[in-house]
Formats: sequence, C-alpha cells, structure tokens
Amino acid sequence: MHFDTPDREPDDHAGASWWRELTPYQWFVFLVASLGWLFDTMDQQLFTMARKPAVTRLLDVAPGDPTATGRVDEYGGYATTVFMIGWAIGGIVFGILGDKVGRAKTMMMTVLCYSAFTGLSALSTGIWDFAFYRFLTGLGVGGQFAVGVALVAEVMSDRARPFALGWLQALSSVGNMLAACVGIGLGRLEESGAIASAWRLMFLVGLAPALLAIPIFVRLKEPERWTAAVQEEGQELAGDPKHAHKLGSIAELFGDPRWRRNTIVGMVLAFAGVVGLWGIGFFSFDLIRGVFRKHFEAQGLDPQSIAGKLTFWIGVTSLVQNAGSFFGIQAFSQLTHRIGRRPAFAIAFVLAAVSTAFTFWFLDEFWQIFVFIPIMGFCQLALFGGYAIYFPELFPTRLRSTGTSFCYNVGRLVAAAGPSVLGLLTRRVFAGYHEPMRYAGVAMCSVFFLGLLALPFAPETRGQPLHE
Repeated sequence: MHFDTPDREPDDHAGASWWRELTPYQWFVFLVASLGWLFDTMDQQLFTMARKPAVTRLLDVAPGDPTATGRVDEYGGYATTVFMIGWAIGGIVFGILGDKVGRAKTMMMTVLCYSAFTGLSALSTGIWDFAFYRFLTGLGVGGQFAVGVALVAEVMSDRARPFALGWLQALSSVGNMLAACVGIGLGRLEESGAIASAWRLMFLVGLAPALLAIPIFVRLKEPERWTAAVQEEGQELAGDPKHAHKLGSIAELFGDPRWRRNTIVGMVLAFAGVVGLWGIGFFSFDLIRGVFRKHFEAQGLDPQSIAGKLTFWIGVTSLVQNAGSFFGIQAFSQLTHRIGRRPAFAIAFVLAAVSTAFTFWFLDEFWQIFVFIPIMGFCQLALFGGYAIYFPELFPTRLRSTGTSFCYNVGRLVAAAGPSVLGLLTRRVFAGYHEPMRYAGVAMCSVFFLGLLALPFAPETRGQPLHE
C-alpha cells in the first residue's frame, strides 16, 4: 500500500512548544472542551464497568451462576447496542445543530443530556427501562465529540491544532480512569458490606458533569470561523438562495463529490475502530471477570467478598487499560505528525487487531491482566486519537461539525451491531466451546482490517490548513 505525503514537511519540533502560543481564552476553550469529553468518557466507562452486575441484577440472576452466563452476556450486548444507537443518532443530530446553531450552545446541551440520563440509569427496575436510559444517555454522549473537536480545531492555530486535539482525546483516558477510581472505591465498600451493590451508585456519580454547563453558558463564545461562515451564508442566501452554501447541509455533504468521499472514508475508519473497541475491547472486562472469579474462588472467599473484589479489581484493570490508552493516543499524535495521517492509521489498525486477538486468546492468569490489557488499550485507543485529529481536517467550517459527527456516528450506528454480534457468537455460534467469548472476540478482530481498505481513498492532511 502506497501513501503519499505532502511536499511541505511540518516542523518536527512544533509539538514541543505549541502550548506556549495559546492565549488565555484558547486555554479556556481547550479546558472546557477537554472536560466535556473527559466526563463523557467517564460516563461511558461507568456503564462498561456497571453493565454486567446491573444486567445480572435486573434479570434476577444469581451472581456467578454458570447457567445464566450466556443470557447475561446476550442482554448486556443488547443494552450496549441500544446505547450505541442512541450515541449515533445523538451524534448526527447534535452534529448538525453544532453547525446550525453554534458549537457552544450545542456543547452545553450534550453535557446536560449525557449526565442527566446516566444518573437516571441508577433508577432502573428492569432490563428494558435500563436500556431506554442508556439510549437517552447515548444521545448526549454522541453529540459531545463532534462539537468539541470542531470548537478546538477552529479556535487553535494550524500549528497547535493537531497537538491540542491529540491531548483532548488523550484526556478522555483520564475520564475513564476517574470511572475506574469510582469503581475501586465502591468496590471496597461493597466488599466490606457497607453497601449491598455498587452499580447504582456508579451511575449516580455520572450526574456530576452537569456542573460543567455553568462555565459553558457563562463564558464560552462561538469561534470566529463559525460566525464568519454564518455571515457568508446570509450573504449567499440574500444573493442566490439556490446556490448558497448552507450550514450543516446534509445535501451538500453528500452532494459534493469531495465531501462525500471524505465522509465515506471517515465512516469506514470509525466503523472499524468503534466495533473493535465497543464490540470487542470493552467486553474484555467480562472476560477478565471470569479470570478474577476463578482466582478468588480458589482462595475460598465467600460470594459477598468475591463481588466486592470483582468491582475493585475491574476498577484497577480499567486504570491500567486507560493508562495504556493515554500513551497510545499521545503516540499516535506524534506519529501522525512525523509520517502522516494515513500511514499512522495503517500501523494502528494492524497493532489493534494483533493485540486484541492475542489478549482474548491467551489471557488466563491474574498477572497477565496487567501486561496484556494496557498493551491492548494502547493499541486500540490510539485510533481514536487519529479520529480527533483527522476528521475535522476533512471538512469546511460550514460542514465541520456535521461531517465529523457523520464520520464518527454513522460509523457507530452500523457498528452498534457489534456488541450484539459478539453476544450471539458467544451464546450460539461458539456456545459448545469452553469460554466461548474468547473465540467470538478473536473472530471479530478481523473488523480492524476494514479500516485498512479505506486508507487508499483517504486524503493526506498533514501540514495543511483547515478548509474554510
């Protein structure tokens, strides 16, 4: 596979000092957008950690019952699929709103949406109202990414932009680590008997990010690029309405061959990474629970102690996974700066496939969790650093939020089948095998190679300014 790179090489030392040129307001924008996405990912991770105990309780299944494992996995997959469908729909709707009504206003709406409905998930009484709350949470979760990266991309200089976006995505790992700390703390309380179950309290913690709406409302302004695009749209509508370029126009996104190609390429890239992470990678927690349970049962612990220890050690595992993710995203940011977007994506897709398959097939011992999982996190989440940098570069200002959301969220809408497919493979196709999730996970790793098929059609954007 051949990758063209631009003739003009970027300054290899730019990344060392990009932050020095930022104004106080640019720092504020970076901080608010990063916190919005950080808390978004915290709420996502709280769900992945609470999913199995929540589904087990809502299905009225005894913890550790081997006869119900397939049923719990299947319904957990359904809940995740519904969450991802909401994520995709919300991403598209809020992405269009980000272009039409503004980045700042839309960001405030998404933060309030995902935090409020994460909290409401704690009130679930059955599997279907739980899935409904997850769908509503997904609406807000999906919208945050597109408006956040569009806002940061438009406020930063061309030199600072890729590094700021790389850090924004890397800080999402800190959100996951915050969720892990919540899990560790609640796991200790559950183990000691201070609380009967931790999963409802996990979702209540997810209410906290709603406070971020206050500084967004008070101080965050729309970027000058967007306000200029609004003025240009008004002038074109006054002159020749039929040929005017409209903000957030789906017709233009798919009517113009250039933007249509970029959108399709972005959707395929996102599909491969999102299925790999949400359809396989985040289900590693369910695989790890089995390894932990076997370890603790061998120690002769009682069921209450085992339940608390599982919550605690899943939190620890999330910490090490997301530490790997943080460094993976940073590594991708540096790699894409040096060799270009397309070759960096190619390397990341191959590493993600290999590391995930290796983990699902070979991980079987307590100590291996703390070696295999951070490596898998490094490789899988590196791709998402690429999405934050690359997608805003594919579209003009008037379509940036819409285009970014289509890439990330339509790909996610198709990818929403991933968790359900994993559940069906586990319960039906590989049901006769010992630990069928291992076979299902390895089989699904082939999805990463779909991303490679899109790269020959992807434009190289390294060293180029944003489209106006």
